[in-house]
Amino acid sequence: MDLGIAEKVALVAAASSGLGKATARRLAQEGARVAICSRHAGRIRQAAEEIAAETGATVLPVVADLTRAEEIQHFVSTATAELGPPLILVTNTGGPPAGSPLSFSDEVWWSAFNQVFFSALRLIRLTVPHMEAAGWGRIVNITSISVKQPIDTLVLSNATRAALVALAKTLSTALASKGITVNNVGPGPIATPRIEELMEAAVHQEGISPEEARARWAAPIPMQRLGRPEELADVIAFLCSERASFITGVTIQVDGGMTKGLF
Repeated sequence: MDLGIAEKVALVAAASSGLGKATARRLAQEGARVAICSRHAGRIRQAAEEIAAETGATVLPVVADLTRAEEIQHFVSTATAELGPPLILVTNTGGPPAGSPLSFSDEVWWSAFNQVFFSALRLIRLTVPHMEAAGWGRIVNITSISVKQPIDTLVLSNATRAALVALAKTLSTALASKGITVNNVGPGPIATPRIEELMEAAVHQEGISPEEARARWAAPIPMQRLGRPEELADVIAFLCSERASFITGVTIQVDGGMTKGLF
C-alpha cells in the first residue's frame, strides 16, 4: 500500500531510541523527509545515520530538550529551514517517574506536565500553521494505554497523558475542515528502554527478581508477550498517511489486547 507521504516533511520527537526511533524509521521507509530530536547529541546523530543508511531517506538530527520551549522552537525552525515546512508531526517523550498517587510534590507535578503535555502542545502550536497553509497535515501523539486504563503506579503519566488526549480531541474538531487530522496511539507494554526502566524500578522498590518483573508486564497481555516497537510504528505510519484521511480524534491502543474497555 502506498501511504502517499513520500517527500513530505515529518517531525518525530524523542527519536534517538525506542518508539520514536522506530516511528522515524518507518516514515523514512515511506520516503518521508524526517527530522528527529533528542537532548543526547551523540545518540540522535547515530540514530539519524542508521535510519538514513537503512532507508536511503533524508534524516535530520537536531539536539533539543523537549522540556525547554526555546529548544522546541529550535527543533521546528531548524527542520523547516533544512527540509521544508513540516506536514507530519509525531509527538513523543519519556515518561514521568513511578510512585504512589499522593507521593509527589507540586514541583514534580509541574515537571511532569511540562515533560508530557506542554512539550506536545508547543510542537503542535509551531507546526499547525504550516499544515494550515498546505491544507493538509497529520498529528499523532504517542501516549499510553493508561489514558484508557490507568496504571496504578503511574499517576503522573495517567494524568498528563489524559490531558494531552483531551487536547487532541478538541483540536481534531477545530482542524478537521482544514485537512488536518489529530490522533493518538496508546502503546501497551512494548520492549523499549522505558519498559526496562520501569521493570528495574519494580526490582529495586519491591525486591522482586528481573524475571518476575518481566513476567508481571507480560501477564495481563492476552498475547502473552511484549510488543515490538515496529508494531506501533506501523500504526503511526498509517495514521500519518493519505489513506487515513477520514480518521481523526481517536486513540488507538496497540497493546496485544491488554485494555479491557470497549472504547
